[in-house]
Amino acid sequence: MKMSFMLFAMLLGLYCAVDAHAQSPGVDPMNKNAQETKIRIAFNNVETIVVLFDNPVSRDFASLLPMTVTFEDYAGIEKITYLSRKLTTQGGMSGRDLQGDFTYYAPWGNLAVFYKGFGNDSGLYILGCIESGKEKLAGMSSIFSALIERVE
Repeated sequence: MKMSFMLFAMLLGLYCAVDAHAQSPGVDPMNKNAQETKIRIAFNNVETIVVLFDNPVSRDFASLLPMTVTFEDYAGIEKITYLSRKLTTQGGMSGRDLQGDFTYYAPWGNLAVFYKGFGNDSGLYILGCIESGKEKLAGMSSIFSALIERVE
């Protein structure tokens, strides 16, 4: 069973990295019947689209939308911003269990959006996958403001 879950987690990580349309986007592996939720990160007249998984941490994050945040680069692999409050992590999938590039880092209470690789840390909770615009996010070299909102 543990090997099956590990294989599933690896395949889901590949899904995030290769083709966000290949399966039911935005659906957490634990809830295949959930509705997909897409969000937009709008900055400098461009946008990045993210498909959220259906899990308690993602739903708590979505409850804060819309929001305007300030992103900064961290370690040359991710953009981070601090949220107005900490999110619930009960029932969430951590970075040790699953891969994703749109994450919440619980110890610091920040959003961590990976544009190079994936986070893999027990403190990271996977919120979803970037569907499009990752290169635009990666191209931002300074601190910048962004509007995060649901795509209707």
